Amino acid sequence: MRFVRKLLSAVCAAALMTGTVADACTGIELIAEDGTVIHARTLEFGTDLQSEIVMIPRGYKRTGTTPDGKPGLTSVAKYASVGMNGAGLDVLVDGVNEKGLAVGLFYFPGSAGYMPYTEADAGKTLASWELGSWLLENFANTEEVRQNIGSVVVPEVVLKAWGFAPEVHFVVRDTTGTSIVIEVVGGEIKVHDAPLGVLTNSPTYDWHMANLNNYVGFSMTNRPPVQLGSVTLPGFGMGTGMLGLPGDFTPPSRFVRAVAFTQSAVPSATGPEAILNAFHILNNFDIPVGSARDGQKDANGNIQADYTLWTSAVDLTTRQYYFRTHENSQIRVVDLMKMNLDSPQIIKMPITSPEVIAPFAP
Repeated sequence: MRFVRKLLSAVCAAALMTGTVADACTGIELIAEDGTVIHARTLEFGTDLQSEIVMIPRGYKRTGTTPDGKPGLTSVAKYASVGMNGAGLDVLVDGVNEKGLAVGLFYFPGSAGYMPYTEADAGKTLASWELGSWLLENFANTEEVRQNIGSVVVPEVVLKAWGFAPEVHFVVRDTTGTSIVIEVVGGEIKVHDAPLGVLTNSPTYDWHMANLNNYVGFSMTNRPPVQLGSVTLPGFGMGTGMLGLPGDFTPPSRFVRAVAFTQSAVPSATGPEAILNAFHILNNFDIPVGSARDGQKDANGNIQADYTLWTSAVDLTTRQYYFRTHENSQIRVVDLMKMNLDSPQIIKMPITSPEVIAPFAP
């Protein structure tokens, strides 16, 4: 990780050409009582990736990137999608398509083990950062993803702007509430059922699920007083059921915390209410500038610290993409189904805007 930070310092300007790497992202799923599924996440990085809202229309032609520079997998978008990119890229870091399939890309440092590649594989090859958009553009639900993910080769492809191959993994979910995690580990694509709907970063997804066994004593309700002889020890206040819940920003701790908060959340009645609930839950994962750093400074001597660039929540029923940014905490929304899904070109919308503080008077 220190090597990556040093490399990032050297190519900071070039790094702004990509929005696919983030160190501390947290993803969750909520399901409202009316059946609406919410896909929500944070995105963190150590510099502004200048993300935009991007709508990729039906008919968009995509060619994958290969390790040897040959044309990769070619495809034509069957479904339109909308979501976030980074600094002008034509791939989505996070998004939803017109069928209600959502995909989120998460950094996976030190854990990815990409597939072997030969020249004969070029026509079915995608770079890691292209996989999410390919899924959104071609499949309607998680079952279709399962059936087709084995048809692609995802090798180690160096992103020229960075000088190394970004390590990433994905969460995929649909309108039924089914979530899966896709990881390339040990040269193979592995698909995990994700019944709790949570994803963070390294280690592998199965490790995070096994780690939950360390927290079997946690409870949503307060613990009763403990009697020690003649001494009664009551809790100091609310929350004793989850006393000791890890509160740091490491991926294992965030995974545990995300499971605790989503599983204990009182179900929202409707999709709009669940959207707001998702933002409230993700408030607990918002990283202030300076709280997560490794001591490295950039070429100008500035401290490099990961922070939450933006937070999003997606209603998979309405295909509405809600978001807020570090600079503007106002929740904004774009409705995919009100856009021209057959647009002749990609539509990009900047999200930069200052915080608006409205005066309040009786």
